[in-house]
Amino acid sequence: MDDKIFSCTDCKSRTCYLEADGDRPVFCLTEKLDEDFVQDTVDAYSDQASIDGRIARTAAEVEGEYYGKLTRVEETVLLVKRLGVNKVGIASCLGLANEAAAFAEVLEVNGIDYIGVTCKVGSQDKIRMGLDEDKKVRPGRFEGMCNPMLQAKVFNKERTDFNIIIGLCAGHDSIFARHSDAPVTTLIVKDRVLAHNPVACLYGMDFYYNRLKKPLKD
Repeated sequence: MDDKIFSCTDCKSRTCYLEADGDRPVFCLTEKLDEDFVQDTVDAYSDQASIDGRIARTAAEVEGEYYGKLTRVEETVLLVKRLGVNKVGIASCLGLANEAAAFAEVLEVNGIDYIGVTCKVGSQDKIRMGLDEDKKVRPGRFEGMCNPMLQAKVFNKERTDFNIIIGLCAGHDSIFARHSDAPVTTLIVKDRVLAHNPVACLYGMDFYYNRLKKPLKD
């Protein structure tokens, strides 16, 4: 790959966290970025009225106070509480309805209002979006399509302040985030094979999952 563009995934020094001016590789993005380009983001984060700033500072505070002490569920709830969110939207996969219900219980215990919308909301057959019948999981029978755009539209109508993804399919989560008026975070990434722990295969790339080092067959 002679035309490869090197970036942060190729870096071994990773000094950007500990040093303002560390020993960095020649391809370091930090060294190449225009100063004004970087400053624009810093200005946004330091703006007391900016939603980006409020989220960035609050997330950093939670990290600083509870690094390695709280679960992702607890971190998410604490972030929501400190942001002063009035209503949370739970965008869940139907296959993780139990997990969504359990998380809703945690929100309720913490006095946080919420509305949950599953991916099958609207109950429309997949063929209505132009999918061939033989591409269904179970061809020849009704199969409700995932409708992340509709999930987002329901939340927009309900005026949620913050939306949380629980297990939406890869790609469907992208559609949801594109159409959500409120900020979005992900609590659970669905992986039916690895019990919703998608990085497990990355840890096993040198043995159990060495097939990942070869191109996937489409």
